Amino acid sequence: MLAMCIFGLNIASFSQHIHPFQDTALSDEERISNLLSLMTIDEKINALSTNLGVPRLGIRNTGHSEGLHGMALGGPGNWGGFQTINYQQVPAVFYTTTFPQAYGLGETWDTQLIKRVAEIEANEIRFYTQNEKYKKGGLVMRAPNADLARDPRWGRTEESFGEDPFLVSQLSVAFIKGLQGDNPKYWKSASLMKHFLANSNEDGRDSTSSNFDERLFHEYYAYPFQKGIEEGGSRAFMASYNGWNGTAMTVHPVLKEVTCQQWGNNGIICTDGGALDLLITAHKAYPSHVEGAAAIVKAGVGQFLDNYKPYVYEAIKQNILFEKDIDEAIRGNFFVALRLGLLDGDQTHLPYSNIGVTDTVSPWLDKEVQDFVRLVTAKSVVLLKNEKKLLPLDKNKIKSIAVIGPRADEILLDWYSGTPPYTVSILQGIKNAVGNNIEVYYEASNEIDKASIAAQKADIAIVCVGNHVYGTDPKWKYSPVPSDGREAVDRKSLSLEQEDLVKIINKVNPNTIMLLVSSFPFTINWSQENIPAILHVTNNSQELGNGVADVLFGDFNPAGRTNQTWVKSIADLPPMMDYDIRNGRTYMYTKEKPLYPFGYGLSYTNFSYSKMSTSSSRLKKAENISVSVDVKNAGKLNGEEVVQLYFSFPNSKISRPIKQLKGFERIMIESGKTETIKFNIKASDLAYWDMDTHSYEIEAGKVNLMIGSSSENIQLTQQITITE
Repeated sequence: MLAMCIFGLNIASFSQHIHPFQDTALSDEERISNLLSLMTIDEKINALSTNLGVPRLGIRNTGHSEGLHGMALGGPGNWGGFQTINYQQVPAVFYTTTFPQAYGLGETWDTQLIKRVAEIEANEIRFYTQNEKYKKGGLVMRAPNADLARDPRWGRTEESFGEDPFLVSQLSVAFIKGLQGDNPKYWKSASLMKHFLANSNEDGRDSTSSNFDERLFHEYYAYPFQKGIEEGGSRAFMASYNGWNGTAMTVHPVLKEVTCQQWGNNGIICTDGGALDLLITAHKAYPSHVEGAAAIVKAGVGQFLDNYKPYVYEAIKQNILFEKDIDEAIRGNFFVALRLGLLDGDQTHLPYSNIGVTDTVSPWLDKEVQDFVRLVTAKSVVLLKNEKKLLPLDKNKIKSIAVIGPRADEILLDWYSGTPPYTVSILQGIKNAVGNNIEVYYEASNEIDKASIAAQKADIAIVCVGNHVYGTDPKWKYSPVPSDGREAVDRKSLSLEQEDLVKIINKVNPNTIMLLVSSFPFTINWSQENIPAILHVTNNSQELGNGVADVLFGDFNPAGRTNQTWVKSIADLPPMMDYDIRNGRTYMYTKEKPLYPFGYGLSYTNFSYSKMSTSSSRLKKAENISVSVDVKNAGKLNGEEVVQLYFSFPNSKISRPIKQLKGFERIMIESGKTETIKFNIKASDLAYWDMDTHSYEIEAGKVNLMIGSSSENIQLTQQITITE
């Protein structure tokens, strides 16, 4: 009997891992090496796609999904594929929770909020990939976009968290952790950052080169990606279309030499869509697709988003690519597969195996999730102006409101949006807030003076204007208004054509509120000078209307902050292709006074700063210090403040930024209460990249530590000295 029991245990153990790579007791390297040894050359070449599966060996496939501000399955980009209805192919519909655009998420300056957004997204992708009804999507999420919005003309500004490397790195790390989860061994989904590197021009992106030195590489453009890998734990990123200093990123040596060997990325590196073809036809880097495909694999890229197989086979035939090269390139793919649990023999023990299987309640229908989207939307709103405290609106003192403008009664879905289960426009959100107690007039335009007439009748006029995202337009480069932009199209103007509508309404109603619904900044100088109240919010949120209404009527006190410098004129910007930000770009180097500075945003209450202190006035190069400040809510309303810590080097022997963000915290402070905010600063946080030593160096000397509510509104300053 004992022998039979032992035999039974052996059979059970064997059934859990038929192959050694399925044995969780082995090391990651042992498991992946065993898997590669069992794969045929055809299976390895197939693995150079976004497909992580090896069916013959029991590894189920999972591919990529988009997820910049909610899982994109379906939506304008048709990420969910097609379905057949009445013998015709039509886009498939899959509902997913839809948050404000990434630019709006960046304006929250709230890392915990961002992490929760990504957690909800990861839960939905697990649900869709594991639920028998769907089996759609891929567990590798193409998010976050860690690119920096160095120029507001960039067509994909909407996808970025902002212009500052520290802010973007912290929000990216939070998003990555939310996507991948807190389990020490397994990920809920895999975060694949986009687009490495310096991809912030759309016009000509398939052949242009972003040129700047090694120092800006480490201190600015690559910084969020490095932190995403080292602190966030991402093990995947997408190489951008453009080149850096003349070499296409798809084959750039830094893919291996820096991201893998220095930062520790041992996961996926993939091309962008069609990059192999563009490497030949646009960059003209190689004479043929065969040589280009071989070069991409040898550069460390393990996944093509392109037609690559015939060229890889031919490269092997010509002995310019070898099986060992493919092994090295795809090894990282299977590290990601391992972290997702796909290589385990027994899948039932995985921490996320119940999602969509035993837990079959559609997550996008969860009221708690929907309420959270509403909160995120409200938190993303930036109050740019509030003259004479026009806001918040008092429902008891208003009898009528005119809601006017092209953005008032629609939710625009961008190219990377999913299909929300419902949408609430600004008009509907206002109606929801006021009920039957206040008359609401609505006009989309001033055709035959309709908007003017409505505004004249109303106590308050809310003019909703902003860009169109053209996500649903079938023409890829379609962006007919010069100030609009999108993927593949940069903006040619920063002026808001619809500001004329604001002028007309303000003329007939002095209580005009401008609600700018946009994916990027505009040069709204006239409005800033003349309109009593201005709010900014981005497109896309399914709860746009309710979130905005919560702010308008004071149910939520706004605390969003600009994540990019809003210039007064397009002429204040350096040339678009000048990637050396030291030539006057971003708040760190700008030479012009902005319309709205980086980190700017108002509140319905007032805050005062006092008692700034440091744990020491001298900081050795191997030490840390703490910085603290007291912030009091001196107003009558509870509210959040975004406390920001900047530093500068008044006596530096090298070129350093005018000031640079190094800490921030969004904190709720009750009326009349004081909170103490603490920041911990390492000497290494103040280092610069030395191009002679090719390493970070800490410069001895004076450092100004500055605390305030924006990059320009510095309340307190204290100086410390870095010593040897």
